[in-house]
Amino acid sequence: MSLPLFTAHTRPYRVGIGIGVLSWLVFAIVAQPLGITTALSEVSGGVTALFTGPDFIKANSYWSKTVPAIDYGTLFLVGTLLGGFMASLFHREFRIEWAPAVWSQHFGPSLVKRYAAALMGGFLTMYGARLAGGCTSGNGISGGLQLALSGWTFLVVMFASGLATAFILFKRG
Repeated sequence: MSLPLFTAHTRPYRVGIGIGVLSWLVFAIVAQPLGITTALSEVSGGVTALFTGPDFIKANSYWSKTVPAIDYGTLFLVGTLLGGFMASLFHREFRIEWAPAVWSQHFGPSLVKRYAAALMGGFLTMYGARLAGGCTSGNGISGGLQLALSGWTFLVVMFASGLATAFILFKRG
């Protein structure tokens, strides 16, 4: 039996409060905003260096500015993955889905189509985040908490884009 504090209805509010408190702690402890795409870029640069050597990384125009490192951002990246996994176990919602039901219902059961769309969506999201100089957590959450116009603009555009995309992809005939 689930406690009232842990119902599906209250989770978004508790998560929002948790992200806000985490943001304050991160600012206070490491003097950096929350962000995950820079850490992913740093880790991918480190992995690439294992195969190409450090000279390739130094010569790369992107990785010369985003130097591969293992730092606070890496901890945040790993913590986000582990936290999501632990939450799914805690709430007894962990399952492996090759294609979510809502995907199959709207686009058919093709796994190739599903993974191609997921890969393209992930690529575009990461490219956009790096082009913008930050991701949802970096631009939206941290920028919004600092009352940065760019952060609030990002949040408004992100929600409007999400609503428009959902309407286009999932509207009922």
